[in-house]
Amino acid sequence: MLTALAVLGVALWWRKNPSACPYSQRFWVEAPHPLITRDRLREILEPAAGERILEVGPGTGYYTLDMAEWVGPEGAVEIFDIQQEMLDHTTDRAAERALRNVRPTQGDAQELPFEDDSFDAAVLITVLGEIPDQDAALRELRRVLKPGGRLITGELFGDPHFVTEGRIRSGGEAAGLTYERRVGPKLGYFARLAA
Repeated sequence: MLTALAVLGVALWWRKNPSACPYSQRFWVEAPHPLITRDRLREILEPAAGERILEVGPGTGYYTLDMAEWVGPEGAVEIFDIQQEMLDHTTDRAAERALRNVRPTQGDAQELPFEDDSFDAAVLITVLGEIPDQDAALRELRRVLKPGGRLITGELFGDPHFVTEGRIRSGGEAAGLTYERRVGPKLGYFARLAA
């Protein structure tokens, strides 16, 4: 009972103090994702060869490597993270699989260092709730998406930073994005918004 209360207390504190999952706890992002699967991501993302995709918060590359294969060598997956260790880990894994279209950039998602209208899609999986100013991040993502570009967010209940579908819809609309649809149950889903 005491352990459960301690875990709940940490989760509540973490929810009120958003921050990225530390590299030292990367096992959380390496664990299987039963509801937010790669197949569901591919279904909602609808990637095409040659596209340029921005992945914010790639963790250790759980989804990155598949996306890099989906867009092919003529496309690119730009990974963006506040932690250099996560970027290094993911690019090392990409090199092991001979994927040369994964490109890292370190920085803060509240201020993206990319040109306007430069990505076909952007992906954030269990990341939006870790960003202190979600609205600023959504505005920046809208800015860097091409007209008609897709923003995909993935959320999994149990994550202390879980963001509800309603919050994603309202935040996205305030940033100039149109909510399109959801794939998966409300406890573990991908949402798609369009620029």
